[in-house]
Order: sequence, then structure tokens, then C-alpha cells
Amino acid sequence: MKKSKKTGKTKTTIDGLCINTLRFLAVDAVEKARSGHPGMPMGDAAMAYVLWTRFLRHNPGNPLWPGRDRFVLSAGHGSMLLYSLLHLTGYDLALEELKNFRQWGSHTPGHPEYDPKRGVETTTGPLGQGFANGVGMAIAGRHLAQRYNRPGFKLFDYRVYAITSDGDLMEGISGEAASLAGHLGLGNIIYLYSDNHITIEGSTDLSFSEDVAKRFKSMGWHVEKVGGNDIAAVGAAIKAARKETARPSLIVARTCIGFGSPCKADTAEAHGAPLGPEEVKAAKQGLGWPLEPDFHIPDEALGVFRKAVGRGAELEGKWLETFERYSRKYPELAREFLALSEGDFDTGWIQDLPSFDPGAKDMATRSASGMVLNAIAPKAPFLIGGSADLAPSNNTYMKGAGDMSREEAGRNIHYGVREHAMAGIMNGLSQGRVIIPFGGTFLVFSDYMRPSIRLACLSNLRVVYVFTHDSIGLGEDGPTHQPVEHIASLRAMPNLTVIRPADAGETAAAWKAALTSIKGPVALILTRQNVPIIDRAGYGRSSADDLARGGYVIADPPDGSPEVIIMATGSEVHLALGAFGRLKKRGVGARVVSMPSWELFEKQDEQYRQSVLLPDLRARLAVEAGSPMGWHKYAGDEGAVIGITTFGASAPAKVLFEKYGFTVENIEKKAMELVSSKKGRTSGKT
Repeated sequence: MKKSKKTGKTKTTIDGLCINTLRFLAVDAVEKARSGHPGMPMGDAAMAYVLWTRFLRHNPGNPLWPGRDRFVLSAGHGSMLLYSLLHLTGYDLALEELKNFRQWGSHTPGHPEYDPKRGVETTTGPLGQGFANGVGMAIAGRHLAQRYNRPGFKLFDYRVYAITSDGDLMEGISGEAASLAGHLGLGNIIYLYSDNHITIEGSTDLSFSEDVAKRFKSMGWHVEKVGGNDIAAVGAAIKAARKETARPSLIVARTCIGFGSPCKADTAEAHGAPLGPEEVKAAKQGLGWPLEPDFHIPDEALGVFRKAVGRGAELEGKWLETFERYSRKYPELAREFLALSEGDFDTGWIQDLPSFDPGAKDMATRSASGMVLNAIAPKAPFLIGGSADLAPSNNTYMKGAGDMSREEAGRNIHYGVREHAMAGIMNGLSQGRVIIPFGGTFLVFSDYMRPSIRLACLSNLRVVYVFTHDSIGLGEDGPTHQPVEHIASLRAMPNLTVIRPADAGETAAAWKAALTSIKGPVALILTRQNVPIIDRAGYGRSSADDLARGGYVIADPPDGSPEVIIMATGSEVHLALGAFGRLKKRGVGARVVSMPSWELFEKQDEQYRQSVLLPDLRARLAVEAGSPMGWHKYAGDEGAVIGITTFGASAPAKVLFEKYGFTVENIEKKAMELVSSKKGRTSGKT
């Protein structure tokens, strides 16, 4: 925008026309929906325009092009800015979708939801999540470059761009992720920080007075400061950041929320509500925008944005030519990458899954998990992971796979004591579609990760959580570290597959299921304490591979007519089997069902589920060292649950199990009570 020397009236440049197109598409969509956040798109349109038309390497004709730059709208409340950019640059997002903003069935939800085929790289909205996701995308880029790039073949050199907000940088997850990114020297990160000084409650001065630039410099970031509406300065800052390859970059852009709104600009009122008809009119008049029609897109502006289509096709074309030459010189690597990018993770690792001899000494399932991981890792290049400073305890370190550091892109990530960032970074790692990340910590600390776990579930991402120390069985560390409600709360989360294996054999089967048949996030729940390796052949009914069905009969009376069903998970399965033997001596036939995963069990057909949990047999006992919440779905109103409804205590594990009733004797006693009651008289047959 500039003034004519002859008339003194405001004159709109082509840049100004494009920027205002972004602004008022967002304003009109929010106004039509009577819901949304117009302020951020109005304030950030200028720097988004510069980034998307002059720097971002992308192809609207193929949003999944592997060589593309990644763009993350971490300030996801400004989603209409992203949707406007996608529509204008030619992605599969029609104008009608913008008009249906926040409506049922539209592809323009209130906050961005992972939709890579339409250019939405990640789910954002909960502040700070996108910031951490971008760090994961950057780590993935470093890994891909080291594994696949060769001299003369720079296939993976993409950058990760993001727009973040004051709120993003207040969230703890951003601090955790920024610290790790600076430590690793992730020079492929360029974040634009919209420093508008406004939050929902008012000025950021109410709660936020730190020097952000100094904070990020102290964490090893390259920092530039610009005016957010000065497109020349923004462009120069991005150029400088692109030259910085040894440090992530933060561009602190002073912006004005609700820019152009006469009464609401630079106030909290512009944040999360429509401007209102009169204010929309005033804003359009002030910026020289036609009042009619709504959703106006000038041809000149559309022409500028749509250059992305031809430019993107050309960029991808050159990349494909390079990949074709690469395929001839490095055919095995090319085949591997293509298979992974198409979702084929069968790279030969399944044959290396270890088996476990029932005659071997007792083993914690966390230890078995570590053995499985190290057995398959050499042939599973898609596995990248680590732990929040607990790898020796979680057994999540892949020997010989190297460490992720400034100097190398090994497959072991040392996250430090940063559980939330770990989970957010895992989401970013997964979104490249050729990596299945895993991350380990104690189950009780899943609390620190829940927002990112929830978004992994919402996005149906392929990630594996390795949660060890799964119960009061961890012992003397006490109730602060003993999970009680955690398994139940994780089971309540849609799309998350929770697996609590009973022994080493089931642990191997759990990893196999997590990396093959399960397409979304998986939580492996593992013991600290040693448990027996079950001799399934001795019971003659099952294989550990039956874990893939979620629940299965592990022991049954010889005549197949049990009088009671005992269901259990994890370390409690061997206790149930002990009770099975004692009941047998008393002439009572029991069926023991290992139920490692409710989610997998529910995916089985009804006939199978009824063959396991005989519908006419109401004497049912569930045993799990955690909250009993949810178990009555399987135990029934006439059954019983041995669980924990209080916090734990500090004592040796054996003592705790006795005090809380997780003993063979108590399970036997409860089973006998059910059998003796009138409610449990009916028996069933397989």
C-alpha cells in the first residue's frame, strides 16, 4: 500500500492486493461461520504471502512430493490463513470449502487437522504442538539426508517453516522442543514468530515479559527481528535464515493482530470472534477492498498465487529426474525408499524377531522389548526413537544405530528430560510417512505427553510409545511413580491401541503387531519386574502370536466347560494361571484369558469374541494392577474385578502385590466366590 503523489489517495500494489486477498478471505469465512479467529490471518498475511510466493518449495499438484518444504501453522487458531493459502496456490481445496469453514463435513475445520493430500502437514491448535512437530520434521529431514543422499544426489534438503505465536512460545512444549533443536543444530528450521503482543486476556504484558530473542539465542538459535508488514525485511530475514545451516532460525516479526480493523486492531477483541458486519465494512473500506461480493479474489492476485502450480511442477520434475538417475546408481536404496513411502515396512525384520524359551529365567517385559528392538533394528531402517532420559531403564537404545547429534544423524534420539517435546517431535517424525518413531518413558509420565498423544490419535499417526514401570510392581519408588489410572485413561482415548503383554513372547508379538497390522498409534505397557515366560504348549491352547487378536484363551479345562473365566493382562496373567492350577486341584474348571489389548479384541468378529468370553457364563473375574474402570464391560454386572482404586505405596513389589490382593490365593478365592454364587452357576462350552 502506498499513496499516489498526484491524488494523495491510497494506491494498492500487486503485493498489497495479494496480502489483502488473504486477509479478507479469512475475514469473510469467519463472518459467514459466525465463529473463528480473524485477527491472526489479518496480522500475519504479509509474511505468509512472502514465504509462500517467494521461498516455499512445494507442489500444489502433488502435496506428497517427498522433496517439498514443510509448512506448519503452529498458531492453528489462524487456520483460515492456511486454508486461503492452499486454495489460492492451487491445492485441492475449493472456494466452497472456505465458505463452509467450521461446518459439518467440510475440509476446513476450526483448527487444522492433518490432511497431507490437501497440504495440511499436521494437526495444530493446542498451542506449541506445531512448534514441536516441526522439530520432528526437521530431524526426519536430517535422517533422510544421511540415509539416502549421495554425492551429486541431494534428494532431501527440505526446510521446515512455521508461523508461531506469543501463545506458542509461552507453552512449555515449545521451550522443550526449542532447546533440543538448538542443541542438535537443526539448521533446516525457519520459524516466523508473530509477535503481536496480544493474548485472549489482553496485552502479553499481563503475563509475558521475557526477551524472546535472547532466550532463543541462548538456546543456540539464529535470530532476526523485522516488522511483520515490511515484506522486504521479511524476505531479507528469510534469506539470511536460509544461509544459516548450523542453527535453527527464529524470525521475530512485530505484527498487529486484526490489522486493518479500525476499532479492533491491536486488541484482544480481534482474536477469537467475528469482527461484526460494521467492522468488516470499515476494514474493507480502510484497505480499499470492495464491499461486495464476499470471498472476492481479484484475478491479478490469483494469478500471482497460482504461479505456484507451474513452479511446483517444475521443482518436482527436476527432483524426479534426479531420483531416476539415483535409482540407476543406487537401486537398493531407491527401492527401499519407495517401499517405505508407499507404506510397505516389510524390510525383512520380521524373520529376526526373537523367540523366548519357557525354560529360561524370568524376564521383565521391558527387557524383552529391548531384545526385540535390537534384534529387528538392523533390518528396520524406518525405526527412529529414544527416550526422555530413561533409555537404560526403558531399554529403548538401538545398539550400533548411532546417536542423533550435531555431527551425525543416528537413529537414537536423546530427548533429555522432555517428555512432552518427545511426543510432539514423534508426531512430526511420523508425518513424513517413511518413519515409525518410538519413544520411551515410565507409564506414569505419560501424563506429561497426553496432549501430543491425543493429537497422534486424532491424526491416526504411526507412532509407538514404550511405557515401562507399568504398575505398583515397580516397588519402592512409591505412589509418585506408580501408575494406577493411566492404562484406563489411555484406553479411553480414541484410535490408541493399548497393549499390555503378559510375558516376553507376547512382547515380541506386540512389536510385530505395532509395526505391521496396526496403522495408528500404539502404547506398549511393560513391566519393570521380572515375570515368567509362559509355557503355552503346556496348556495346549495358544501361541503368543494370538496377541494380535487382543484376547485369547491361554488355558482351559480339559472338557472345554469352564465354570469361571479369569481375564488378566500383563504380569497378572501368570498369577491367573497359578489360580487356574489351584482351582483345578479343587475340581473347579477355569478358563484363563489373556487380554493384552481391548482395542484389538474389539476388532475381532462377534463369533470369535463370544468363543473367548462365553456369553452364557457369567462367573467372570478380571485382574489388572490398575484402575478397574472399564473392566465390567467384560466381567459383567455379575462378575468381579481385582483392581486398584487408591494410589500405591512405597514398598517392595512383592509386598505391594500381596497388600493389594494380586496373589494366586486371592484370585482363587474370588473365583470360588463367583462359582459358588447363584450368579455363576451357568457354564459354557467352546
